[in-house]
Amino acid sequence: MKIIEYEDKYLEDVKDLLVELEEYILSIDKDNLDQLHPEYREKMVILDLEKVKNNSGKCYIAVENDKAIGLIMGCIFPYDEYDYLDYKCPKRGEIIELIVSKNVRSKGIGSILMNKMEEYFKSKGCEYILVDVFAYNENAIKFYDRNGYHSRMYRNIKKIGE
Repeated sequence: MKIIEYEDKYLEDVKDLLVELEEYILSIDKDNLDQLHPEYREKMVILDLEKVKNNSGKCYIAVENDKAIGLIMGCIFPYDEYDYLDYKCPKRGEIIELIVSKNVRSKGIGSILMNKMEEYFKSKGCEYILVDVFAYNENAIKFYDRNGYHSRMYRNIKKIGE
């Protein structure tokens, strides 16, 4: 297994990985709000790769037998002109996608991908890394905890009406 920067020849594998993640999210979504739109497979990868390209980001993929089996995408998003009013605004990177195919999980690939992205963010002068985790994704929460991450914010939801 090797970690490389994204190459277009792995586009179909990356699409498959994104769909695999979304299908997993659907399976654990207790609110039934997520969906796998028919256009998701073709459009999500374009949106993610554009974010990476336009925000000083990187996409690394784990490749085994010439197939992408995992990926991580991260960006360095700018602050807006008012963020400084209530925040010190340290430079930070943000993980926007992390997926390891279910067939090869628990082999350390996710940690290797995280370390690669952390190295990139450090090389760009980032002081912190942010990652959003779906609240029902207990496996991901445990993974991030093991890798030194902690919660800083919570977003709550309540269904009204009916």
